Amino acid sequence: MTQPVSILFVCLGNICRSPTAQGVFAKQLQEAGLQDRIRIDSAGTGHWHVGKSPDPRATDAARQRGIDLTDQRARQVSLEDFYTFDHILAMDLANHGDLRAMAPPNADASVELFLSYARHADTQEVPDPYYGGESGFARVLDLITDAGEGLLAELRTRHGL
Repeated sequence: MTQPVSILFVCLGNICRSPTAQGVFAKQLQEAGLQDRIRIDSAGTGHWHVGKSPDPRATDAARQRGIDLTDQRARQVSLEDFYTFDHILAMDLANHGDLRAMAPPNADASVELFLSYARHADTQEVPDPYYGGESGFARVLDLITDAGEGLLAELRTRHGL
């Protein structure tokens, strides 16, 4: 068996958007029968929440859609990630810029905006719902689900999955 394709989802603190992306995409992979062919994780560019569980509002919103985030713990992006992941997908332009700035010149990973894979999004960025209300978490789930579907289609084509 060939090496699994590897994807790292990244936001600022790794407690809202990127764990949601990891959870949503894990469910999409399971439904497609590709959970053994694609390895996923999430991380944050910031260090504030390392070791913490996802935000309870993100966990609740995901649970309402049959997605479990409870086993995830926040971690910070490391330089090693640029060599161990094929794709590093940022949730917004600020984190995308930070990732590109920290990427070693000989890094293996491609650094892209996650919503570049979305088919129906009206924005380039997954908005940070942390300081907003409950509806922000539902919007995040909608955007991430759309981008996940597009990403999965692209990976099937690009990697023959």
